[in-house]
Amino acid sequence: MDKFFVFNLLAKQRVATVSSLVGCSLLLTACAGTSGVSWSSLSPFNWFGSSLSVSEQGVGAINKQTDMTQSAIEQGLDGKYRLRSGMETQNGKLASVIQGMENDQVKIEFYGLVNGKVSRIEVSDEGIKTVWGAKIGTGFADLYDKAFGACQRSNDFTMQPTVTCTAPQSQHVSYVFTGIWDGPEGLMPSDDALKYWKVSRIIWKS
Repeated sequence: MDKFFVFNLLAKQRVATVSSLVGCSLLLTACAGTSGVSWSSLSPFNWFGSSLSVSEQGVGAINKQTDMTQSAIEQGLDGKYRLRSGMETQNGKLASVIQGMENDQVKIEFYGLVNGKVSRIEVSDEGIKTVWGAKIGTGFADLYDKAFGACQRSNDFTMQPTVTCTAPQSQHVSYVFTGIWDGPEGLMPSDDALKYWKVSRIIWKS
């Protein structure tokens, strides 16, 4: 898979001035590709950050019907992240990749064919939970009794040992676990070893 990025940064500044006498006022300045103010961001419920969750349908307001465009994803995220976009090849087809950044770290990634819909979302933001309560850092033993029937090991354990498990509640959601594995190469870690592994990513697929 070849991936290349031509970054298009969406920078936003939010300046809130709070007065104990007259209430609050909010100034929103948008630049680098945004043409106006996201009025939903002016809601008091969003002043301290909106809460996103992963479900069978997608992440927050983003689902399989969402256009794979920066503007559509920004709207679905309600301006929570600074976005940058790029492209990669998937099975010989050109696909778009849009990353949500926070403090110069990738917190969420969106994948889909160019001019298509969102087909895959990868979450690494510790602040995003599934609707069933799992999040980054949740232990394997908190979600599964055993790996058989739900989990597959990564093809390459030499980089970082990972095991991906389908969520018990939905075939559209899976958890990527990482941990220590000193066993034979090519074998799935035992359930006793996996119980100490933690969720490092949450993946949604359409």
